[in-house]
Amino acid sequence: MTTIGFLACETTLPGSQNRREDAFEHDLMVEAITPAFARRGWTFKVIDWEAPMEAFADVDLVMIGSSWNYWDKVDAFLTKLEALAKTGITVCNSPEVARWNIRKTYLGELEQRGARTIPTLWLDALTADDAAAAMDQFGCDKLVVKRQIGAGAEGQEMLERGQVSDDWRYTHKAMVQPFLPAIAQSGELSFLFFGGVFSHCVQKLPKDGDYRIQSLYGGREVTHEPSAQEIAQAAAIIEALPFAPPLYARIDMLEGEDAKLMVMEAELIEPYLYPEQGPNMGESLAQAIAKELDL
Repeated sequence: MTTIGFLACETTLPGSQNRREDAFEHDLMVEAITPAFARRGWTFKVIDWEAPMEAFADVDLVMIGSSWNYWDKVDAFLTKLEALAKTGITVCNSPEVARWNIRKTYLGELEQRGARTIPTLWLDALTADDAAAAMDQFGCDKLVVKRQIGAGAEGQEMLERGQVSDDWRYTHKAMVQPFLPAIAQSGELSFLFFGGVFSHCVQKLPKDGDYRIQSLYGGREVTHEPSAQEIAQAAAIIEALPFAPPLYARIDMLEGEDAKLMVMEAELIEPYLYPEQGPNMGESLAQAIAKELDL
């Protein structure tokens, strides 16, 4: 009997008193995955990643699902993935991939490998003077500041020239980028790949007056039928990774002024997989897992 684990966390598990507002996305993924696994006779277990090792005793493969608190517990999270792998469990994506992907500085490596990226400054801390200097360097009047380790726009700020108080500071290690109006106008495109094979694409749009596309902030998603050229541009990011295509990947991209796509993120740890826009998501994932386990 094959058992597949799905790593969640205390803020995404049903019944949690501290459940996130966007934890419905966890539910949608589980609902999409369960029937595809059941058809193969697999047991599917949702497990808190912080559960004792005994909870994983019969698991053959564990995928990082909705562990959406790891960025505040990075060392413990990576240590747990490595501990699971040492027991012989296939961890997807692997601890090595997670360690590479966990800090957004990986985008610099992708750029060196030929990927088109958004101009970015990597700073250990950020002051109002640093922000003004960044605007001058980028030739812009608005910046987006993100945590180097983080997700879901948590800790993200937009800064506008002349509206940053002198005593403002950003105390996390930061990635600093010029604000690109396209994100508010046409949103992001997210391309889903399983085992390196393209599955589906989603256009993520912010609510009016905002630029954040996550559901927590009123963002919405619609199915996008990508052109062959768009798929090729996303697939090129998969090819640029310094390792074989992982079990799952979500490549988030933004259209530049020249209509070519730029990579915003290569989400390889615990991305939301957008099952509503990809009705075959569960089956595509199951096929990739069967290949991973040689079933």
